[in-house]
Amino acid sequence: MSDLKSQGFATRAIHLGYDPLQEQGALSPPLYLTSTYTQESFEAFEEIRSGERQGYVYGRTRNPTQALLEERLASLEGGQAAVATASGMAAISATLFTILQSGDEIVVDQIVYGTAFILFTQGLARFGVRAVFANFTRSETVAAAIGPDTRALYFETPANPNLRLVDIAAISALARGRGLLTIVDNTFATPVLQRPLQQGADIVLHSATKYLGGHGDLLAGAVVGGKAQIEAIRQQGLRYYTGATLSPFTAFLVLRGLKTLELRVARHSESALAVARLLRRHPAVADVFYPGLPETAGYEIAERQMSAGGGLVAFELHGGLAAGRRLLNALKLARIAVSLGDPETLIQHPASMTHAGYTEQDRQKYGLSEGLLRLSVGLESLEDILDDLRTGLDLSI
Repeated sequence: MSDLKSQGFATRAIHLGYDPLQEQGALSPPLYLTSTYTQESFEAFEEIRSGERQGYVYGRTRNPTQALLEERLASLEGGQAAVATASGMAAISATLFTILQSGDEIVVDQIVYGTAFILFTQGLARFGVRAVFANFTRSETVAAAIGPDTRALYFETPANPNLRLVDIAAISALARGRGLLTIVDNTFATPVLQRPLQQGADIVLHSATKYLGGHGDLLAGAVVGGKAQIEAIRQQGLRYYTGATLSPFTAFLVLRGLKTLELRVARHSESALAVARLLRRHPAVADVFYPGLPETAGYEIAERQMSAGGGLVAFELHGGLAAGRRLLNALKLARIAVSLGDPETLIQHPASMTHAGYTEQDRQKYGLSEGLLRLSVGLESLEDILDDLRTGLDLSI
C-alpha cells in the first residue's frame, strides 16, 4: 500500500502498512502472540540474521505487530525508521546506551523529565558518561557548554513540566555545525503538532504512554530517526543493553491510539487554550505557561514550529505551594496524577511528584518553582473542566 505514504496524517495513522484483504479480511491488524519464529532453512535464518532479507527470529528484537506500529510512527514523524520500546525511559536509555560510551559527554537542557534527569545525573555517570546542563533557550549557552568530548545535544520542547520552548531548528543547526547529534523528546507536542526531524533534529523520542496511546492503559516508548541509527538502537540499545521490548499486545493498543491521535490532540489543544485563558484571568493565578498564549515566553517559537499549543498547561498561584495544595484537594473532576495525555484531566505538583528527582537546590538553580502546577487537560466536556477549575481556584484563595 505504498500509495498511502503521500496521504494525510490521519489516513496514514489508520491505514499505512496494512491491507485487511491480505489477512483474511480482518479490519484490525492481527496480534502476533509469539516469542520465537521458525525458519524454512538454515540459509534463511542466516539471511535474516545478516539483514539480507526481512524476517523475524526472536521477539526481543522485533514482532510483526510491533513492526506495523514502527512503520506508522516513522511515517507520522517524517523519519526513515522507528523502534518501539517498553516505556519512554526505555526509549531514552536504549538511545543513549547506543550512541554514548565511557569518556563521552552529552549536553542536556536544564529542564527535562525528572526521571530522565536522574538518568543523566546519576545513571550515565556510573558508566563514565558526563552530562553537562545548559539553558537551551539561548543558543550561545549551549555552544559554550559543548566540549571536545560532546557527542549529542538533548532537550524536550515543550519541556516537562513548565512547557518552556526550545528552537529546534536553531539548536539542530548548532549541533550539525559541530558534528553532533540532536535528540528531541516530542512527547508533549506529538507529531500532530510538531515534527522535529523536519526542523533538523536527528532522533525523536516519545513516551507513547502519553498521547500516542492516549487512554492511560499502557506503558510504551518510541525512537524515530534515520534507518541506520534506528537499526543500531534496535540491535544494541534494545536487543543487548536494555532488553526493553514492547509487548505485542501493547503495540496493538498503541496502534489503536494512533487511529484517533489527530482528533484527540486537536480536542486537547482546543480545551487547553480555553483553560489557559481562564487561568490568565483568574485573580488567584500569578502566572500561566502555555505555548498557545501570546504572553508565554517563547510564543514566537511555538508559532514557527507548532501548529497548536497542545494539551498541557503550567501555572503558579499567588499563594504558592499552600494555595496549590488547596486547589488540588478542592478539584473534583480533575484528578491528582503524574501522567498526561489521557482522556481524564490530570493535575500534579512537579516539585514533589514528577520532578522530585531534582534536588531543592537544582530546582532553584533551574527555575522550577515550588508553587508550579502542571495540568493535563482531558477530553471531558469543556464547560465541566472550566467549572471544576473555577470552583477550585476560588477555594484556593
